[in-house]
Amino acid sequence: MTGINEVALSAGVSAATVSRALSGRGSVSATTRDRVVAAAEELGYVVSSSASGLATGRTRNVGVVIPFLNRWFFSAVIEGAESALLEQGYDLTLYNLGGGADERRSVFEHFLLRKRVDAVIAVSLELTAGETTRLLELGKPIVGVGGPLAGVRTLSLDDTELARLATDHLIALGHQRIAHIGGDIELDMDFHLPTNRRIGYEHALVTADLPVEERYFHAADFTLKGGYHAAKQLLGVPRDRPTAIFAASDEMAIGAILAARDLGLEVPGDVSIIGVDDHELSDFFGLTTIAQYPALQGRLAVELLMDELHTNRRDTENLNVSIPYDLVVRSSTARPDPRRQA
Repeated sequence: MTGINEVALSAGVSAATVSRALSGRGSVSATTRDRVVAAAEELGYVVSSSASGLATGRTRNVGVVIPFLNRWFFSAVIEGAESALLEQGYDLTLYNLGGGADERRSVFEHFLLRKRVDAVIAVSLELTAGETTRLLELGKPIVGVGGPLAGVRTLSLDDTELARLATDHLIALGHQRIAHIGGDIELDMDFHLPTNRRIGYEHALVTADLPVEERYFHAADFTLKGGYHAAKQLLGVPRDRPTAIFAASDEMAIGAILAARDLGLEVPGDVSIIGVDDHELSDFFGLTTIAQYPALQGRLAVELLMDELHTNRRDTENLNVSIPYDLVVRSSTARPDPRRQA
């Protein structure tokens, strides 16, 4: 196997220069770096992560902690983060907390504290003060995705304003009986996403002088199946049936589209439906949605993390970075047809 000394000899530099050029740490001219990289590629030299870790005290590995693995949103965030980490020469270790409190305790009190990772990205997890403190005391930078974390750089989405935008779109089309499929109390633990999206929905109605009616709200679990069953309840009674539905996720919105079709209703002729995410299936279903770019969230989280890992700087003046979101109008929303409305 080719070693660092052979690369140094071929490039006409010292082994220390090869190390600096290939690791990205230390001062090396662009010309020298190009020569070293060319020599390494020609000789098939691969940097040993274990040797690099011994020399630098780093593993070049980032831990990503998520609450669920079987949800499209989280897999899209992971995909974006992994792509950005590979570009930076880092590996990704995934920690799925779907097992509950005991699993979470094991991850934060054992795995992440064994110096197996250089840094941590927490996705849609509201870390406790103790979890945050332990990681920071060990010199492990943290970036949060989904909501603010005390003393930690985070990427946050304004779920209240996002929900208002979705509801305002339906109101602007002329809908007055607007239902909401949101989350249940079990999904409200971290950053209160379901509650904030319901608040945004209700604020939009109140601002438009429309009543907030409990019968037009139904809780689900952010899955297609949950959205299907919730929409069946909302649309199953013909009298004063809602003419539009705002679902707090695209999967629930797609479930609502399927429920409407099974009830013999047309979308958007009988009921308009809007979701949140811009799921990979949204375009196929013609779903109007609020795009929140989960893959971009993963890439942005890595950018913040690399800034801390490689510059030893923590920008405490700008701890919270807003995540962009946009209204994407497709064919699932339209003006209500008075000939179809009961």
